[in-house]
Amino acid sequence: MWFYYALLSALFAAFTAVFAKIGVSNINSNLATGIRTVIILVLVWSIVFINGEAKEMGSLSKMNILFLVLSGVATGLSWLFYFKALQIGKVSQVAAVDKLSVAIAIILSVLFFKETLTLKTVIGALLIISGTILFALK
Repeated sequence: MWFYYALLSALFAAFTAVFAKIGVSNINSNLATGIRTVIILVLVWSIVFINGEAKEMGSLSKMNILFLVLSGVATGLSWLFYFKALQIGKVSQVAAVDKLSVAIAIILSVLFFKETLTLKTVIGALLIISGTILFALK
């Protein structure tokens, strides 16, 4: 089932890039990110409350909170840089370079989680890196 969720994530990420490119035209990219963040906040918390999942907040550990905060900071910075890049660059190039995060995540998963680095994974990461370089070149 994870694969279907990942595909949906990729689909909506693609729409995000296209919609954001149009949305950031002629406005400050930080303002655009702020507006987007409010929409996400309302959408996600609505889902949490509708599904009755807010009651689970009491079970969060300090470790959960710390790393969710760090993840939120990383996400916020990623979005700010992504929107600025979209504002001044081509969607196809910005989105491709942004997906370099996949190769970086593979490296971090090996370092932090001791995930197995297979030949298939290495080849996939190298293809992503190569593709990113090709897209980034003018």
